[in-house]
Amino acid sequence: MHNQLTKNDIKKMEEEIEYRKLVVRKEAIEAVKEARAQGDLSENFEYYAAKRDKNKNESRIRYLERMIRTAEVIEDKSAEDEVGLYNTVDLYFEEDDLVETYRLVTTVRGNTLNGSVSIESPIGKAILGKKVGDRVYVSISETAGYYVVIRRIEKTQDDGTDKLRGF
Repeated sequence: MHNQLTKNDIKKMEEEIEYRKLVVRKEAIEAVKEARAQGDLSENFEYYAAKRDKNKNESRIRYLERMIRTAEVIEDKSAEDEVGLYNTVDLYFEEDDLVETYRLVTTVRGNTLNGSVSIESPIGKAILGKKVGDRVYVSISETAGYYVVIRRIEKTQDDGTDKLRGF
């Protein structure tokens, strides 16, 4: 399965890769050298911590490069009256008699603690392209789900402030 990313997501990922290669990698290699110079490696905690940090950085670089290579590039435009990427939406949950606000984002920016849900999540898939007043079934498994009603759509664009999920 390919991750759905916008051109801006890819740009931010490329910037992070460049930063990690030019700045973080250099610092990590230097930290390993300094720790190695302290002598006996068998009981050198600083050496193992520096190696772990260096490996974590290299892993993140490989992860981002793979995400870019396999990405499905999508547009962040939608019709004026439809739920689209980066739009803020008020949803009425019928079972709970509750209204909650969410912002639709791409997978790499999803953070439910901040009210951002991925367009690939069950709720994101269900409401994408729908209009105010639509009653939508959100399927969470073959046998379970719930209904939401779209109360409000606020058209917003990618302002670039969402952080990419990472380490």
